[in-house]
Amino acid sequence: MANFTAEQVLEDNLIKKLISGDSQWTYRDDLHTEEELWENFRHKLELNNKSTLDGNPLTEQEFKQVQNQLLFPSFYAAAKWLAGENGIAKVQVQREDAALGTIRLNVINRQDVAGGMSSYEVINQFKSDKRSIEDMNRRFDVTLLINGLPMIHIELKNRAHPYMDAFRQVKKYLKEGKFAGIYSSLQMFVVTNGTDTRYIASAQDTKLNEQFLTKWVNNQNQPVNDYLEFAEEVLSIPMAHKMVTQYTVIDRDKKALILLRPYQIHAIEAVKQASRNQKSGYVWHTTGSGKTLTSYKVARNLLQIPSLQKTIFIVDRVDLDQQTSASFTSYAENDVINIDETDNVNDLIKKLLSDDRTVIITTIQKLNFVMKRFAHQEGSKKHTQLTQLKIAFVVDECHRAVSPAKQREIEEFFVHSLWYGFTGTPIFAENAKKVVGDLPRTTAEQYGERLHEYTVKEAINDHAVLGFQVEYKSTFSEEELDHAVMELSGRNELDMGDMSSEDKEAWLPKYVYEDERHMLEVIDSIINKSRMKLGFQKGSGQTYNALLTTSSIAQAQRYYDLFKMVKVGETAVTIDEKTKRVLPDFPKVAITYSISENEEASIMNQEKMKESLRDYNEEFGTSYTIDTMRAYNRNVNDRLSRKKEKYLARAEQLDVVIVVDRLLTGFDAPSLSTLFIDRAPMKPHDLIQAFSRTNRLFDKPKKYGQIVTFQTPKTFEQKVKEALILYSNGGENEVLAPEWEEAKEAFIEAITELKELVETPTEVDGLNRAELKKFVKAFQKLDKTYAAVQVYTDFDVEQLGTEFPIIPAEIEEFNGKYVNALEELKEDPNEKELIEINIEYELESVKTEEINYEYILQLIQAFVPSGDDEYELLSREDAKATAEVDKYIDDLAKNNPRLAGIMQNLWGNIRLNPEKYRDQNISNVLEDVIQSEQQYVIQDFSQKWQVEPEELSYVVANYSPKKDKQNGESELKESANYYAYKEKAEDPVSKLKYWKHVRSDFEKVMRNEILPLQRR
Repeated sequence: MANFTAEQVLEDNLIKKLISGDSQWTYRDDLHTEEELWENFRHKLELNNKSTLDGNPLTEQEFKQVQNQLLFPSFYAAAKWLAGENGIAKVQVQREDAALGTIRLNVINRQDVAGGMSSYEVINQFKSDKRSIEDMNRRFDVTLLINGLPMIHIELKNRAHPYMDAFRQVKKYLKEGKFAGIYSSLQMFVVTNGTDTRYIASAQDTKLNEQFLTKWVNNQNQPVNDYLEFAEEVLSIPMAHKMVTQYTVIDRDKKALILLRPYQIHAIEAVKQASRNQKSGYVWHTTGSGKTLTSYKVARNLLQIPSLQKTIFIVDRVDLDQQTSASFTSYAENDVINIDETDNVNDLIKKLLSDDRTVIITTIQKLNFVMKRFAHQEGSKKHTQLTQLKIAFVVDECHRAVSPAKQREIEEFFVHSLWYGFTGTPIFAENAKKVVGDLPRTTAEQYGERLHEYTVKEAINDHAVLGFQVEYKSTFSEEELDHAVMELSGRNELDMGDMSSEDKEAWLPKYVYEDERHMLEVIDSIINKSRMKLGFQKGSGQTYNALLTTSSIAQAQRYYDLFKMVKVGETAVTIDEKTKRVLPDFPKVAITYSISENEEASIMNQEKMKESLRDYNEEFGTSYTIDTMRAYNRNVNDRLSRKKEKYLARAEQLDVVIVVDRLLTGFDAPSLSTLFIDRAPMKPHDLIQAFSRTNRLFDKPKKYGQIVTFQTPKTFEQKVKEALILYSNGGENEVLAPEWEEAKEAFIEAITELKELVETPTEVDGLNRAELKKFVKAFQKLDKTYAAVQVYTDFDVEQLGTEFPIIPAEIEEFNGKYVNALEELKEDPNEKELIEINIEYELESVKTEEINYEYILQLIQAFVPSGDDEYELLSREDAKATAEVDKYIDDLAKNNPRLAGIMQNLWGNIRLNPEKYRDQNISNVLEDVIQSEQQYVIQDFSQKWQVEPEELSYVVANYSPKKDKQNGESELKESANYYAYKEKAEDPVSKLKYWKHVRSDFEKVMRNEILPLQRR
């Protein structure tokens, strides 16, 4: 049996590491309680504000004012405060002595890293006392304080446990409301088991998503997993200070704090260094890894360099500029830099000539107009001012936004310019642009040396993005393909054997794929064979969405019309019942494309767009017109990306958006899981760009970015391989998910392994402990492989029992045995070897099609005002979202009336008086109500049978329905006072029967009153 280093030893080693060498951390073994932490903070505050206090220390009442300002309703609110005024977080105090007036005290300075007013302390074993009898005392592992405030919290487990146990511990503390009071200022969590370490931005329990746990890598993209190495790289000073002040972004739209990933930080530092050396360059960060966020921070940080007067952020065309501008504005609201989005050319000129140090977002078209306006004004004051500006140009999607010719023209106008290009798909010698005079043909030629690189292979390995699962489909058989090629080429059947699939596909004319029968098969695949791809197993409101890209606007319009016809039953393709059962309104479809006044087809395109706008307005209660297309496009973006809470409700969601090229680049929608492609293969960089719309991290069930192609499958497969080799340094196998045949084989193998161990579910009952562990591991493998095959369009449930030697009923029975086995293995307190199996594994394949508890809590949260929001401006009393919550509670009442009643009561109170719940975390509020209800039941039972409530609480907390005798039952029995019970009861049972009745009543109360409260 393995001996693992004790958790306490890991903790001690971490503290030693933090305070040793040149470190500025100080260990404070005298700080363990809330009171001690506040007193320590008060001391720091007075020390750092001596001149402002002017010999008059804070009174108790004045310090209470300070404390009230630092009791944050959310970590997001704490982050907004920490952003401060000009980078300094402050508190305001109204002095008790009126003659002293009102003062503002500095708390933390973002830029004062290891400076005069910054102090850094380490504490451990902080005691978080229980708030009620059913609550538990908690001891936190290690917390890092900056100027006395908790900023980073580290949870450790020993190596017998996965680091995820530490993450689950953090979530548990959050749910219990433990990180409150002075701990509400936390900005970052670190979880580790010594061997593996991850970090994540602070968030409430329902929003702390394990998908965003981040592994640290060094500037060579080498992983740093060991907790002591991580401490050296990330938790040392100045790095720890920068992590929570300079490498954070506050996202207004998501109401969330974002911590940058390591590769983003390394890129920012590389660009800063290049600009100090007056060098240009480019950053290759794979598409989907957060380039907009990185470029925002780069643009913002460049203004800290005195030699630069302006930073101009260039985005590609008007359509793309909407999402980038919105993201920048959302990030910048609480930042020390103002973001200017230029509305017109005069405005742009004014901003360029002003002395303000701001980031200007603009398009190449507007810069063009500026240069044209001053083309013949050489020698004028404004011309000289403009051309001599020291400017850094930051270019998102640097090849589409600025052509080599246009860049040269801008460089000749702005003679002191530096250029920093961002791209997920650089142009290399292998795919260089065509020769045009002496213009640059590759990214390096156009922008300069590569400053930082982060490829798709590295991003997938780090879990910064998902891999791709690509299915190459054809809507006609090989026989039909051969027949078509023979007709078109004049070859006979014998010649066909010499032709490769790619050669055959090359003969097919475009019109083959414009046939309505082909298009209807594509639609059938989307609506009836892609439920798992679109997350139907998660239930209404939590499904994913998709893009369908076509070869032309005309084809996109035909698809839009066909979708409408399918929905009303006017085609041979119908929406099957399995689809309707989860989403009766599926699919909600929109279309978006660029409308040009000059195109020949412009009038027709505008008429068709008007028709689709009417449909959209009717579906979502909007009022867009051709004149407000930009606003419509922004709204489509918002619905697809679901970053705003409003769009979490099913009523506000889109399922499929039909596009030609719009949204295939520079668009970030984490809830988008699938790209359906009905067009010929694109160029390598366009393919990777389009694929990368799908592989953003979102939630645990989203395993891959999924691509389904419907034209020339063999040709497409070859083009994808070439593109992935180019953009993943030859590691395409690590980028792509298994093909259908591989996934099928893996599932069959898992079934075989399980059935070799136990032929039928009933055999599980006879297994000993060692065999039970093998069964658990085997079923977990079966579950994982079953979940994997269901995503492919080739999968059909009818294959269970034929191609796959297991039927659904067997899987369900094995599932029941698995749950019991896991419970049995968990229950042995002496079990030391559970590390062999993943005891916390969450089943993936067997899901109910119900909306889950956390989704409803998020919907209810959207009705709660926060910050400066006026409630009326929040959800507009969204009737559809309200109906969703009501339906969930009604459905819950059928199976769990106890919990449904509590939720109904809270929901009614929120609707009645939302202001009462302002800034509150509904998950915590509901948990408090549930705990109070549970406590009421415990007190009632305790008084009825005269047993000690403390002992009863312990038995309740450790109750297992499978055990005959519960943990703590002996102590509970000892605490029982039969004579006190007899005196109080109207019709007491005899002493001989007393404990039997107590046990029986306890089981009944647990089953009917308490366990329903614990089921979510």
